[in-house]
Amino acid sequence: MSERESMPYDVVIVGGGPAGLGAAIRLKQVNPEISVCILEKGSEIGAHILSGAVVDPRALDELLPEWRDQGCSLAETPVTDNWHWVMTRTGKVALPHWPMPPFMSNHGNYTGSLGNLCRWLAEQATELGVEIFPGFPAAEVLYNDAGAVIGVATGDMGIAKDGSQKGDYQPGMELHAKYTLFAEGARGSLTKQVKARYDLERDCQPQCYGIGIKELWDIDPEQHVPGRVLHTQGWPLSESGSWGGGFLYHQANNQVALGFVTALDYANPYVYPYEEFQRWKQHPEIRKILAGGRRVSYGARAINEGGWQSVPHLAFAGGALIGCSAGFVNVPRIKGSHTAMKSGMLAAEAIAAAVATGREHDALNEYDAAVRSSWIAKELKLVQNAQPLVAKFGGSLGTVLAGADMWARVLRVNPFKPMHHHTDAEATMRADLYRPIDYPKADGVITFDRLTNVAYSYTNHEEDQPCHLVLTDPTVPVEVNLRLYAGPEARYCPAGVYEFVGIDEGNPRLQINAQNCVHCKTCDIKDKTQNITWVTPEGGGGPNYPNM
Repeated sequence: MSERESMPYDVVIVGGGPAGLGAAIRLKQVNPEISVCILEKGSEIGAHILSGAVVDPRALDELLPEWRDQGCSLAETPVTDNWHWVMTRTGKVALPHWPMPPFMSNHGNYTGSLGNLCRWLAEQATELGVEIFPGFPAAEVLYNDAGAVIGVATGDMGIAKDGSQKGDYQPGMELHAKYTLFAEGARGSLTKQVKARYDLERDCQPQCYGIGIKELWDIDPEQHVPGRVLHTQGWPLSESGSWGGGFLYHQANNQVALGFVTALDYANPYVYPYEEFQRWKQHPEIRKILAGGRRVSYGARAINEGGWQSVPHLAFAGGALIGCSAGFVNVPRIKGSHTAMKSGMLAAEAIAAAVATGREHDALNEYDAAVRSSWIAKELKLVQNAQPLVAKFGGSLGTVLAGADMWARVLRVNPFKPMHHHTDAEATMRADLYRPIDYPKADGVITFDRLTNVAYSYTNHEEDQPCHLVLTDPTVPVEVNLRLYAGPEARYCPAGVYEFVGIDEGNPRLQINAQNCVHCKTCDIKDKTQNITWVTPEGGGGPNYPNM
């Protein structure tokens, strides 16, 4: 076995999203001499970043106050108009904004590509001396004899499906650090490991998630209103007892970002989040906006929805969780980039102070305390019952109750304690309790089949490599999932990775088309028996999102 080389840094950051980049920039701002590197599993910064996105610039204003005048593309499109529709099958009811708490307003926010924002942040980080390594996924956490995190190792390159070394084999590299920050986004593979090793979720509710599926469209200029932001709820999920909603953001250059979020705590195993999105696009009011337009990109990603009560312990010996690795999404605002970036900045400040006094490999409990006394905590506590109320009481009554709860918290008269969660995997019920859902076929104009859309994510994986979707027990998909739950993995995956074949011949088996994987992590979250584990594929594999 080849011996791995190692490189020492003061700080290693796993993930080049808003949290990781915010942390890196702040570290260099506080102490230019501190050595920082970022490992990014995508082929470039932004390649795996997917969000709506409407961005609250609060953290960005703190980090780089002059960003609007420094060529950042996000500054091009401030939000100018904010709509919210409750949809029926053929109609809509526009909700006014005056009954909503003030923090639900999008005034002062910007809509654009979060991937492009991260590319711009990476330029700022590089100018400050941060070393960024795209295409090098962190595949292993390294520990010392005392059990503290001392860094990570990148994955080996050139391993064949059978585990043998190919001609271009290269062993992974160890990156050693005084402190390691995990900024992998929702359901990160290494984050999942350190949460379990240090029991970081011992005092919080389980994290729960939604699956966000997005397309980018060029539309008729006459239908385009730069800065208009639209959110919808109700149909079509109201027909299956599920909840979530759609979004459509008018961004720069006659483009709209549109998508659909389905909460993954749905009970009916026949729910098909991808097809719910396609069905939503056929609503007359949405189709009117898209008519004559052209889809240019597609992608999907899991989203944290647990809120404040699902935030785990953030610090442990030698490392910390930042951004969506910890789960700072404000669910009713549908925003998490600002809180993610702020958490990275707070971690950076704690690390810089610790390194200045000669500390290393200990727990940054001051970072955990800083988050819990910051505006992150204040913001998330205001909305912490919104998700569980809608999940429990449904879209209509749940929304009313969530609004009342948020107003009561704003006015500081709230008598309600934080509500509890269950895991999304636990929520799935047996198929014999439901009827299959008849979804309409794609028309190839407004709606598209799943595999056709995956081509617009520009996903690519080296095919001759070990499968990065690992089954603990290979008999479970057929003997449990297919037999009892009608094989929900064939539907909840937005990329057609999981396919049951041989059913008509009486010899069913699960085929895993790993090359299609867009790294959304839904399978790792929703699988009923938690039999699927997502691990990092060979470096640079996965989607290559442009402008998403």
